[in-house]
Amino acid sequence: MEFPKELITFLRAVSSLAVLTGAGVSAESGLATFRDAQTGLWARFRPEELATPKAFARQPKLVWDWYAMRRAQALAAKPNPAHWALAEMERHVPDFTLITQNVDGLHQAAGSRNVVPLHGNIRRVRCAQCGFYPPSWPEDSEQVPRCSQCNGLLRPDVVWFGESLPSWALRRAIQASERAQAFLIVGTSALVQPAASLWKFCAQQGGTVIEVNLERTILSDKVDYGLYGPAGRVLPALVEAVWGVT
Repeated sequence: MEFPKELITFLRAVSSLAVLTGAGVSAESGLATFRDAQTGLWARFRPEELATPKAFARQPKLVWDWYAMRRAQALAAKPNPAHWALAEMERHVPDFTLITQNVDGLHQAAGSRNVVPLHGNIRRVRCAQCGFYPPSWPEDSEQVPRCSQCNGLLRPDVVWFGESLPSWALRRAIQASERAQAFLIVGTSALVQPAASLWKFCAQQGGTVIEVNLERTILSDKVDYGLYGPAGRVLPALVEAVWGVT
């Protein structure tokens, strides 16, 4: 795959890089997107009917079971070449931050270390009442598992509709974007705020914005470079071209 020579030269000299990933990266590992997960017995529900604090308060077992299904899918999935390429990229850039809208934990599974999970991590649960993170919990219980600290209901550690992003995660994402010499957008149409605006913090500081998507998006006319094709093909080729590793 051919890349602009000036882009390769630029990336070789970059010491600070921020990356934003979205559902397109997970899709290449066979994971259904948030709305595409409504199959089988879940087809009669809209995701917005399940992914809210009100839904959990009203029907906690229904919401728990849906997320248990999605958690099992995430645990069964394997990182794809895009995940591995980003983990390799981190080894070559001193200041590297991977900001992700995905909750499946596949970036961490591939070895990425400095990950900011904006929307949480479905592989973890926490107490809805006191916030405690249990190291384990019964998956096959007939009731929603309860917290060992306060007896509150456990819930998936993800951000639901109507909830704010974790303040620490948003703060780290903005700080990384502001100091980044380059901002890489991968597998996201950049429609969901506030993640969709993070690239602007880089651009406002004179940084270079690069888009990697299957096809052009609403951002394509605003970025400095657009690399189009499957992330699992584009990113490994880019890593090889810049750093000479596969």
